[in-house]
Amino acid sequence: MNFVELGKKIYDLKNPREARRFVVFVTRSYLHLKQMKRLEDFFAQDETLKQVAEKFPFVYEQATRAFFYHKSTFDERINLIEEHFEFLLRTMTENFLLKVYGGEKILLWKMPLDEKFQEMRLVISLHGGQKKEGLVSIVLELADNTPVYQIMFWISKDAMWIGALQGPNVEDSKDLIKFLTKKCHAYRTKNLILYAAQAVARSLNLKKIYAVTNYGYYANNHIRTDRKLKTSFSDFWQECGGVPVEDKRFYELPLIEKRKTYEEIPTQKRAVYRRRFELLDEIDAAIMQSLSEVKR
Repeated sequence: MNFVELGKKIYDLKNPREARRFVVFVTRSYLHLKQMKRLEDFFAQDETLKQVAEKFPFVYEQATRAFFYHKSTFDERINLIEEHFEFLLRTMTENFLLKVYGGEKILLWKMPLDEKFQEMRLVISLHGGQKKEGLVSIVLELADNTPVYQIMFWISKDAMWIGALQGPNVEDSKDLIKFLTKKCHAYRTKNLILYAAQAVARSLNLKKIYAVTNYGYYANNHIRTDRKLKTSFSDFWQECGGVPVEDKRFYELPLIEKRKTYEEIPTQKRAVYRRRFELLDEIDAAIMQSLSEVKR
C-alpha cells in the first residue's frame, strides 16, 4: 500500500493543519505496517468492500488515530472496523453500503413541518466530519440538510456502540428545538434521535446497545482539557434507562424505550401522550420498512 498516495486522498495538503495530519498518518501507517496491511487485505477481499474503501478512504485514517472512544488501541480500532463492515456485508445490500459510504443518505422517516422548515427527517448517512466517533450515523435533519441531532455509532459483537450524540450547531438553536419538540407532542428531539437508534438496532436484530460515557468519549484521548461536552452523555443515558457496565467508558442502554401507562399519565395530558405514542409507532414502522428495503 502506498500510504503517501492514500494520504493525499484523505487530507487537503494546502491546509497546514491537514498537512501535519498527513505526515502523522504516513508515519503511523509505516510504524504499524503489519496491521495496516491486514486492513488493506480485509477491504481487498470483496469487491463491495473494495469500493467502500475507495469511496471512504477515511477507514484507514480511523485506524491510525485515537478515535471512537477513550484509550482505544490500534488493534481495537482495526478489529471494530472489520467487525462493523463484516456485519454490514452480511446484513445489508451492496446498494446500501455504496450509497452510505459514497456520501448519499438512506431515508428512514420524514414529517412535514411549516413553510419555513418544510420537513424534518431521519436518515442514515456518513461524512468526513463524523469519522471521529463512529462508522455510520443516524441524523435528524431539516429539509435544507441542517442536522438537528445525530448519533454516531459502529456495530460490533452483535451490538450497536454509540460514540457520540451531537445537538444542533445553528443560530437560535433553542427556538428550533422548542418548535420541533412541540411538533413532536412535547417529545424532546434528543430523545427522538435515541429512539430512532433503538429502532434501527432492533431492525438489524442487534442484541445490545452500548454508549460512551463522559469518561469514555474519544476526545479524552487528547491533551486539551478545555474541551467540554455541551451535554453530559452519562446523565442522559441514565435518564433513558442506561446502566453502567464494568468498563467505565460505556453504559448499556435499553433496546426499547419504556413508556408510561395511561394510568400513570395525568388525565389532562393523556391526549398529548396518545399523539406522541402514535408518532413513535409511526417512526418504528417507517424505520422497519426502510431498512427492510436495503437488507439482504
